[in-house]
Amino acid sequence: MSLFSAFAWCTQKGRVCRLQHECRLFFTALQFFTRLPIPTWVGFKPAWLQHCTRYYPLVGWVVGGLGAFVYLLANSVWPQAVAVLLSMAASLVVTGAFHEDGFADTCDGLGGAVSKERALQIMKDSRIGTYGAAGLGLMLALKFATLNALPPAWTAAALMLAHPASRLGSALIIWRMRYAREEGKAKPLGHRMRGYELVIASVCGLLPAVALGAARIVPSAGVAMALLLGLAGTIWMARLLARRLDGYTGDGLGAAQQLGELGCYLGLLSVLG
Repeated sequence: MSLFSAFAWCTQKGRVCRLQHECRLFFTALQFFTRLPIPTWVGFKPAWLQHCTRYYPLVGWVVGGLGAFVYLLANSVWPQAVAVLLSMAASLVVTGAFHEDGFADTCDGLGGAVSKERALQIMKDSRIGTYGAAGLGLMLALKFATLNALPPAWTAAALMLAHPASRLGSALIIWRMRYAREEGKAKPLGHRMRGYELVIASVCGLLPAVALGAARIVPSAGVAMALLLGLAGTIWMARLLARRLDGYTGDGLGAAQQLGELGCYLGLLSVLG
């Protein structure tokens, strides 16, 4: 084998290994944030959790795509409201209500005027309180109301746009803020994302919105408003977490995702007015 051929072989092998590593990071994120099975060859290393956040928005492609598929299938048989509810149910099943649980815990912890230590203790409690039940009920009701009010042709697009974009918002919180607890489920994610990791997350989070706008499936103004209100929800939650907890928690990330998702739906709906 010539020197040039050896160099080409090593370069090709390095690219394959790099691609395989990136696939492992994606599947690690998918396993962490959903209940979907992953290939056995992926394996697991705790260090992968430190860098799989870059593919958090890509997990939104899977969840949003599944929700859109269920909606389109159900809407061909049943009314819009039934299709929306079935789509929401599919998303809850595939994620194990992971983010909704975080939103409810955040409502319980930050709903009352308590200290940081007490708020963290409340959020760690598996039981749901008054603030959590009320907040989660309102969140699910608002999601249903907005999705049901959208034109049928927009609803599937809204799901494909909102899930990746809202998860990008949570990734931005990880990039910008520090972790508030000494331990917890999100502790392995509690590192500052590197620049290229943020770029990957941003591309994964914004590409569906760009594609939907370019294809004119939804108006460009609707896409812009969706991203704007989704970002507003993320920023509001980030400021609340910074003020009350001096950092983020896993529950706080779930709450930010839920507010970002709802903001996207509200932004799309606003252009109909």
